[in-house]
Amino acid sequence: MRLLLVEDDRLLADGLARQLEKAGFSVDTTSMAREAVILGEQEDYRAVVLDLGLPDGSGLDVLRKWRANQVNIPVLILTARGDWQDKVNGLKAGADDYLAKPFQTEELIARLNAIVRRSEGRVHSVVKAGRFELDENRQSLKLADGTEHTLTGTEFRLLRCLMSRPRHVFSKEQLMEQLYNLNDSPSENVIEAYIRRLRKLVGPETIATRRGQGYLFNDTV
Repeated sequence: MRLLLVEDDRLLADGLARQLEKAGFSVDTTSMAREAVILGEQEDYRAVVLDLGLPDGSGLDVLRKWRANQVNIPVLILTARGDWQDKVNGLKAGADDYLAKPFQTEELIARLNAIVRRSEGRVHSVVKAGRFELDENRQSLKLADGTEHTLTGTEFRLLRCLMSRPRHVFSKEQLMEQLYNLNDSPSENVIEAYIRRLRKLVGPETIATRRGQGYLFNDTV
């Protein structure tokens, strides 16, 4: 899951990015409202963490511009503790949730996962596709026979992307966008290597190749 973190406190942003990556997110960060508007409109994010106080503008204005331009990414806003008006204004502007500073990273991650689940029409923290269950909290895959396999961060992100939309063909470029942030520069061969590793778990027919198009998760096998 690719995420945008908009936060001008560099220490907080760096620490959050590390924790979010451990939780299975690929994180792009910015401290500027203007850049946040552009990234939100051009990149394919699954969620946004948005601070309201930014050096060159208001996070609320960023959110309003996204919503006015039909950018419907789930957004969690960060507010000052006790400032109820910020919370109300954020929700009115189109935020999906809010969290007051200071906060526990575990709560932030739990709230992010919750708004992503809602955006996908799910209730539980398990992605089911065919005979397979992907546990978001434990980053593990349960097979049809009940055995459970712990995944690496990249394996988890790739499999979650495929399983979240069974039978949808993802190009290599789309998968790369979800697995890596803008500062990474992996080769396309990386996708092929991880697909081979995941096929050893789920079977070669479950992750099918569409020649010249990409890959899909076949939940009917």
